[in-house]
Parts: sequence; structure tokens; C-alpha cells
Amino acid sequence: MAITNLNNFADRFEPFQAATSIGTWEFWPHTNHLAWDQQNYLLHNTTPQDFDNTLEAWLQYIHADDRKLVSNTIDQAIANLLSHIDIQFRVQNQDHVIRIIELHAMVLQDVDAPNSLRITGINIDITKRLHAEENLQLAINIFQHTNDSIIITDEKQRILDVNPKFVELTGYKKSEVIGQTPRIFRSHIHNKAFYANMWHIIEQQGYWRGEIWNRHRNGGLYAELLTISKVQNLNSKITNYIGLLSDLTVIKQQQWELDRISYYDSITQLPNRVVLAPRMQQAMAYTKQVDQLLAVCCLDLDNFKPINDKYGHDIGDKLLFQVGERLRNCLSSDDSVSRSGGDEFVLLLEGLKDIHSCEGMLARVLHRMRMKYVIADYEITLSASIGVTLFPADDVEADVLLRHADQAMYQAKEAGRNCYKIFDLAQDRETQACQEIFIQLESALKKREFLLYYQPKVDMRHGLVLGSEALIRWKHPQRGLLSPGAFLPKVERTSFIIHLGDWVLEEALRQLTVWDAAGFITKISVNISGQHLQQKGFVQHLQKLLSKYSKIMPSQLELEVLETTALDDLDHASDIINKCRSLGVSVAIDDFGTGYSSLIYLKRLPADILKIDQSFVRGMVRDSEDRAIVDGIIGLSHAMHRNIIAEGVETEEHGIMLLNMGCDLGQGYGIARPMPATEFPEWANTYKPFPSWFQLNQCDLEHQAT
Repeated sequence: MAITNLNNFADRFEPFQAATSIGTWEFWPHTNHLAWDQQNYLLHNTTPQDFDNTLEAWLQYIHADDRKLVSNTIDQAIANLLSHIDIQFRVQNQDHVIRIIELHAMVLQDVDAPNSLRITGINIDITKRLHAEENLQLAINIFQHTNDSIIITDEKQRILDVNPKFVELTGYKKSEVIGQTPRIFRSHIHNKAFYANMWHIIEQQGYWRGEIWNRHRNGGLYAELLTISKVQNLNSKITNYIGLLSDLTVIKQQQWELDRISYYDSITQLPNRVVLAPRMQQAMAYTKQVDQLLAVCCLDLDNFKPINDKYGHDIGDKLLFQVGERLRNCLSSDDSVSRSGGDEFVLLLEGLKDIHSCEGMLARVLHRMRMKYVIADYEITLSASIGVTLFPADDVEADVLLRHADQAMYQAKEAGRNCYKIFDLAQDRETQACQEIFIQLESALKKREFLLYYQPKVDMRHGLVLGSEALIRWKHPQRGLLSPGAFLPKVERTSFIIHLGDWVLEEALRQLTVWDAAGFITKISVNISGQHLQQKGFVQHLQKLLSKYSKIMPSQLELEVLETTALDDLDHASDIINKCRSLGVSVAIDDFGTGYSSLIYLKRLPADILKIDQSFVRGMVRDSEDRAIVDGIIGLSHAMHRNIIAEGVETEEHGIMLLNMGCDLGQGYGIARPMPATEFPEWANTYKPFPSWFQLNQCDLEHQAT
């Protein structure tokens, strides 16, 4: 073909391009020249300036997955001189927008001109058409397979189409309803006003949604959730109505059943917690008006599970039914009984004059529970445990009353079952106080509100400072500095005492490291609770701490263990003490003399030091019995080759008496009160004993010299 024809290609096809959105093109294989009209540039989202007019340039606009298809199709068409080429492919522009193109082309060649071979074709953008077809097919699939019933009418409410689910719901065949109106389904349950209001809302709002009863082809009724929407054309003229129906019949039946079981237990036929809640509120209000007592009781059957497992659930359910019958017959008409679940029941005993009338009723209930139950061929015996709280003595909300009764019921279980326990308000307040202090102390530990004070230990005879005892203090943000007695007793049997003990151990080792670095070498003793000492892994934890603070000697740490703790499990305590001593840590038995068997077991306690309890030391000045106990302990310690130190040295006289008895080591307010870590080194460097103590030492030296 002449070049002039190529140059005039666009001009020749311009009228055709203006009349249609179809892009036209021609391709000359021998020159690899591709001519596009303007529509093709639009289809590929490019311009003549940006296009190279070659087959390779065109392929770059085709989706990567379709390029081979297009290239192979053109090659085969040229090779076979095909008169029909029909394919679909995707083009993708720089913005990654994909269009679907339908290509129709043919190969042309002039017989007398071998180089005139060319392909002429058109590209049609079918993206919208395919999407429309897909949406139409999707709509058809939804219409045919949705779980909801669909009905379509014309503007006069004549039925045009229904889906299979509608046929299933109504019982009518499709052929039976086409051309009819939905009035054939009316149940006559709803009046004319109902339908008038429904159509008024449709006209005003464009749709109506609500529950409606209709009649099945067989005459039965069914409930449905119906949505009717009107469809309008561009001129706002109504063309159709579409109804969407969901079958509510099963749900309604279930709702009726749920309403029944919502209020009564299915096994015992007793009211359940739903009924119990308002009854409790009414009973509480009435009790306050008449100034009487209301007993809220939680009753739990003892060992019901083994009975249920042995005889089977069917017998177990029948047993529960008989229990419910006995409880109902045991109570007065003013009282209430309900099953709260499992083998638990709640009793409301109203109009009680005092606690004694309540106890009498509870005794009768327990007696009836113990009577034999005959079910089938079995004779079954069981008992019950009851927890009780009395309102308004226990003046709290209903749910809290139930919780208190439940707590008392568990106390009855722990007391051996087959009994009742009345909720103890004082004990509960104490428990709550302990829980509150527990939470506060955990928070204080995280906030670093604890610190250690140090009370010196001295050799009274020679005026030497031996070390100090670490004593914890709580720097309370509101109450100021608190001693251990203000907070530890309430948590000494909880796990917190272990966490706090670990902190004290590490803080003492840290302080020793600080003092060592400053040239002040001393020793610290730390009190260890029995629970902490016997905690699994205590020795291993201690060893890790000593490794962490390896700059100090293990002998600079001393553990003080209460004598009563050591005697609780002598063998175990002795084993732990020996392991601590093997690490180089010394161990002292604190408050020695308070354990009744202390002298008998002294030989078996591998402690380095005995601390005479301060209660004996303080009283020995005026109490001869205390003085005799102290003298006996000192003598026994010397005989057993144990070091001994006296707590509670409050006065100069205490020191004189102890020195005369042979106890040189002391600790107490008469020597020094506990002090912050910053003050202890200076105090130790300037410490001087009472002159009388020093004179006793001089007299001993002169006596030895003579």
C-alpha cells in the first residue's frame, strides 16, 4: 500500500470514529507499522506523541498475562491469512486501570502486490458490558438462591415474579401467583388500618419494614419479617414493588418456648434467677417497711455429682425435681425458692422476727434434705450445705446479698457439709480490709515507697559496733513513715510477704555494697518470715543475689528466723538453714525463748546466733521469772557453744544485768533507735557505751590480771 494511504488513514476513518466509540486500526507486518484512530488512543489512555506505532509498543499496553495471546493470534493470522480474528484481552494503563477489549480483525492482501499484506481490525471496549452482564447474573443468582423470599410486582401490585424460596414459604407454585396480587396471602389477623398505614408509609418513605402474619396455601399461618420497597424510573414514576420476606415462624415458636423457660427451670419447674431478681427487690422493700428480717439462703447439695455419675443424668434430674418439691413444701407461702443452676438453689425466707426463727427454719430444711429419696428402684440419701445472710443487718444490694450467702455456703462446705453458716459481717470487713491493704502494699512496692532503717547491734562490754538489723518502713504518701506493725500483720500469711522479703534481701545487699564502696565495712541482719524461708527455691534465689552483689562477702549478711517458724517443721527448717550457712551466710534464731520446746530442740537447730526475745529482756529488771529465763538461756547457749544477743536493751541497767549474766551483745533503744542508712556510718564511728558498761569490762580485766 502507498505511504500516502498510511498518512491518510486517520482522515479516511474520521467519520466512522465520530459516529461510534469503536477504535479502528491497521497493521502492516512488512514495515511493522501500526496505525490507530483517535478512539484507540483513548482506549489505551495514550496519545500519538507517546505511542511508537509498532506492534511491540502496542503489546506493552496489553496486560502481561494476555500479551502472548495477542502476539500469537496475530502471528497465526498472518501465517494462515485468516479472514476472521476474534479475541478478548485486557489493557492496563499507567494508573493500573484495566479495560477489557474485544478485537475483531481480518487479513487482507492484494494479489498483485506481495508487500500489501495487512491486518485491519476494530477494538471494542466491552468492560461496562461485561460488568453489567456479571451484575445481572449475580442478581439472578441472588434472586434464585437467597434464603429470603422475594416477590416482584408491577405498579398495580400484580405479581410479575417470585423466587424458589417464596414458593417454599407460601406453598403456592409460581404459575399460581403470577398475575395475582399479594392479597391472596392475607391471614385476616391484621385489620384494614394496618394495611392502610403500611401503604401510606411506603408512599411517603419509599419502603416499609415490619412483622406480618400471612396464610399458607394449606391454610396454616406463618410469621414473616417483610420489607416492601417501591421502585421508580428517572421520571419518578412507580414501576415496581419489591417484597423481601424472612420466615419468622420458627423464631416465634422458639420465642414462646424461651419465654416459658426464661422464668421457670425446665427440670424442677421452680422459678429461676430471672424471677428471683424482682422477687428479691420486693422482699427487701417489704422487709424494711415491716422492720423484720429477710434471710437470703444459697443451698448446695452435698456430693450430688457422684450420685449423678453413679445413677445417670435421668435419675439425677428426677432427684433434683424431688429436691425442688421438698423445698417448696417445706417453706411457707410467703417464702420463695428458685433453682439458680446445677445443684444450687436460692431460698428467700421472709417475715423473720429474729435469727433464732431463721435457724429453726434452716434446721427443718436440712432435716428434710436428709430424708431418703426413692427414684425408680433406688433409695438415695444426700444432704445439703446452706449459706445465709440476713437483710437488713447486711444492708447491701441484692446481688451482693447473694454473693455473701454464697460465701457462707462455701464456709458450710468447709465445715464438713450438712450444716448452715450465717454470713459474718465483721469477718467480711476484716477480709476486705486485708484485701485493700494487700493492693496498697503491692502498689507501694512498685512505686518504691518502702525503705530500710537500721538498728545497731553492739558488743556492750567492749564498745564495738557489730552491725545492724534491717527494719522495713513504709513512706506512706498520706500517713507518713509507718513501722511494720502498721501494715505487715494483715498480709503476713499472703504471697505478698514473699515479694516484700525478696525486696528487703536485695535492698540490704545493695546497701552493704554502697557502704563497702565508701570504706564502711559492716554486717546486716534481715528478718525472714517462715513462709518466705520455706518457699521453694529460696536458697537458689539467695545464691543468685549473692552472685549479683559479689563485691561483698556472704558473711556480711545474716538471716534472722523466728524460733516458732523453725519449730513448725524442724527437719525442713534445719535443712534450709544448713544450706544458707554453706553459702557463707550466718543464721540467727529470732525471739528465742518464745517456743515452748525451744530448749529441747536447740541442739537440732544449726543456727549461729540466738536472739533472746525482747519481752523477757525488758521485764527482767523487775520480774524475777523473766530474769531467770534470760539467765537460763544465756547459760544454755554457753553450754551449747552458741553466740547470743539480747533484744530489748532499753536502759543502762538492762546492759549491766546482761553483762553480769555473761551476755555481751545487745540491741535496743537504750543503745540506739533504728535510723536511716545515711546516718548509720557516722553513728557507728562515734559510738561509746555507757561508762558503767566499760567499767565492768575494766573490772573483768583487773580480775583476770590478779
